[in-house]
Amino acid sequence: MSYLVRVPVGDESVLVEIREPDDGLVRAARPGRVIAQASESFDEMLDRLRPVAEGFVTRFRTMVHPPSEINVEFGVTLSAEADVVIASASTEANFTVSLSWTRED
Repeated sequence: MSYLVRVPVGDESVLVEIREPDDGLVRAARPGRVIAQASESFDEMLDRLRPVAEGFVTRFRTMVHPPSEINVEFGVTLSAEADVVIASASTEANFTVSLSWTRED
């Protein structure tokens, strides 16, 4: 079953579909209905993830021979409590990092 959480985005809001709420939550609505209003905006949630991405980029840019291009990929999940969580398909967080160097002639 899925439920909806209303998340502010700028002056508007979006509905985010979540899977079954955690056992600790009281189900206040039928599936497909809004069950919560997020306590913070989507921008505020992303601001909490920003240091993760910046950490990768800063570390690789300060290498003796820094890459020309840095790609960092990770999944993001919105929980029933409207918290942002780095998503995982297993018990470990999953990051994909690719670096590339352009050889100068």
